[in-house]
Amino acid sequence: MTSKMFKKILIANRGEIACRVIKTAQKMGIKTVAVYSEADKEARHVQMADESVCIGPAPSRESYLVMDRIIQACKDTGAEAVHPGYGFLSENELFAKRCEEEGIVFIGPKYQSIAAMGDKIASKKLALEAKVNTIPGHNEAIATTEEAVKIAQGIGYPVMIKASAGGGGKGLRVAFNDKEAAEGFAACKTEAMSSFGDDRIFIEKFVEGPRHIEIQVLGDAHGNIVYLGERDCSIQRRHQKVIEEAPSPFIDPATRKAMGEQAVALAKAVNYQSAGTVEFVVGKDKSFYFLEMNTRLQVEHPVTEGITGLDLVEQMIRVAAGEKLAFKQEEVKLDGWSMECRINADDPFRNFLPSTGRLVKYRPPAEQDGVRVDTGVYEGGEIPMYYDSMIAKLIVHGKDRAEVIQKMRDTLNNFVIRGIHSNVPFQAALLQHPRFVSGDFTTGFIAEEYPQGFKKDSVQPADPNRLAALAAFMRYRYLEHIKLIDGQLAGHEMVIAKQFVIVSSKRVGASEDPYELPARIELKQGVYSVYIDAADGLSRYDIESTWRPGDITLHARINGTSKITAQVERRGVKYHLVLDGAQYDCMVLSPLGAELQRRMPVKLPPDTSKLVLSPMPGLLTKIFVKAGESVTAGQKLAAIEAMKMENTLSAVQDGIISEICAKEGDSLAVDQLIIRFQ
Repeated sequence: MTSKMFKKILIANRGEIACRVIKTAQKMGIKTVAVYSEADKEARHVQMADESVCIGPAPSRESYLVMDRIIQACKDTGAEAVHPGYGFLSENELFAKRCEEEGIVFIGPKYQSIAAMGDKIASKKLALEAKVNTIPGHNEAIATTEEAVKIAQGIGYPVMIKASAGGGGKGLRVAFNDKEAAEGFAACKTEAMSSFGDDRIFIEKFVEGPRHIEIQVLGDAHGNIVYLGERDCSIQRRHQKVIEEAPSPFIDPATRKAMGEQAVALAKAVNYQSAGTVEFVVGKDKSFYFLEMNTRLQVEHPVTEGITGLDLVEQMIRVAAGEKLAFKQEEVKLDGWSMECRINADDPFRNFLPSTGRLVKYRPPAEQDGVRVDTGVYEGGEIPMYYDSMIAKLIVHGKDRAEVIQKMRDTLNNFVIRGIHSNVPFQAALLQHPRFVSGDFTTGFIAEEYPQGFKKDSVQPADPNRLAALAAFMRYRYLEHIKLIDGQLAGHEMVIAKQFVIVSSKRVGASEDPYELPARIELKQGVYSVYIDAADGLSRYDIESTWRPGDITLHARINGTSKITAQVERRGVKYHLVLDGAQYDCMVLSPLGAELQRRMPVKLPPDTSKLVLSPMPGLLTKIFVKAGESVTAGQKLAAIEAMKMENTLSAVQDGIISEICAKEGDSLAVDQLIIRFQ
């Protein structure tokens, strides 16, 4: 086994993880090679690497998943090793084996370990042999729907139906009765074959009120394996992680030690060499059961780096080069608290549909004072529809959980993304939810707290009048700017009024009848005193700020103490402010303007009840109906693929198809017409 460090490595991935690996390689003095698809030729990871190689067309199955092209790129550039990142080929044992056969070092575990842990049924058997706690269930592949229902009855509902080769929430259903078990089995089998080419399904007991907690392990080629504490990944939406933190607010030292030792035992059972993660489901009594082992770097690895001070990518590279771990288990110390928010290109106000397009503005927060941003995009770049929706990972570290939550809230307020939608407002809402703040949550938290989805009025500010005052301040600053324009007639210079009426909705983010708030502004020694005359009395807000029209963030001190950062935008005659996830829209008018506004007719939205419009940009992969066909409510109409997810459009009512207005294979824009009903 050589222990000579690599001179050049290739990163077989894209996006933020490719950039993340390149950063560490540069720190270690290692040259890097990026691979890219035709859609990614201007991508950030391509710009960061020392060399780059195009490996095919945009679809990942024709580029990032083609082993031959990646191996050839290694040979053509002289790369001695390949780091797979996560996703794509990172847990493909055939790729790891091919690399080994071609004399290229795979920066990850040996292919035998990947094979052993990649099959959920086989891995559960190995866990049992290694004396790792496992969930009661049926560990053999199930052939028929009838057999699935019978097994589910034997285990006892609720049960979890899972694809053996599944991952990322695909090929997974929870069933609470026979009907759901039958439907879930059929759906998982189809989804698993489509996503993984493997339709084997197994069933296990579903732990109610669970937490998803994982243990980071690290092993070398000399038999040394350690665990690096736990990560709590319980904040999930449809089995996709949203916020991760380390340590867990739920786990005590004794449970951490027991889980860590079992994770190490499992890793030793497969001679694990590299960074890996053993995932557990933990019950409310702190009983824990093995779920699966991810034989790769996890998306959420930075929170472990935050509390341990280790660079896991560096450790993976050193292990792959044959080095021994430089520390023992007793030397692993956990320092403070770390948290990560996944910033995704999806629209939380439209059921998290994918959002693609150009990043007109992209201003991540400054990386200082425990703030870290792992990203693979840049201002002016495009978010393509072919890959996953991640824009960035926002990571913060602090002395304790309370400090980290406040720091994350402040940092999200400074994260500017324009041109596409992002889930930043949703993240901000979660971070101020009382259950999250208290640490009292399970994997069902989001479904329980937002059963009707996330709406613009889901977040209500503690003081709505403060947002109104900020909007009035913005209007005053705009008028000050206009007053500076040259060429005004002498004696007729513009005079800025002091009285305003703020017109919004009574409930922030709602679209109900207009609600008027009289306001008055006084300016003295650089302080803008805004008086809001609300139904519950007069409120005063002394605003100190250097904000100027055109600035997209408003930093202000209010009443001498409170410091805030709001994202602001002028949209025609309206002002749009976002603070801690609250979406505030209003008009700031003169008293006469408000009187005229009351007399304006209300413009009704167009009737789209007989139209099927694309809810997102994406590829129209299937149309299930034809012109003249009668359909019933709930019937499938079309399928759209975007960001590796297929979304099915169904009829909301009975009707007859009048016209098919798009064809399979079309690239659709948001609200593009697909089907017209009679």
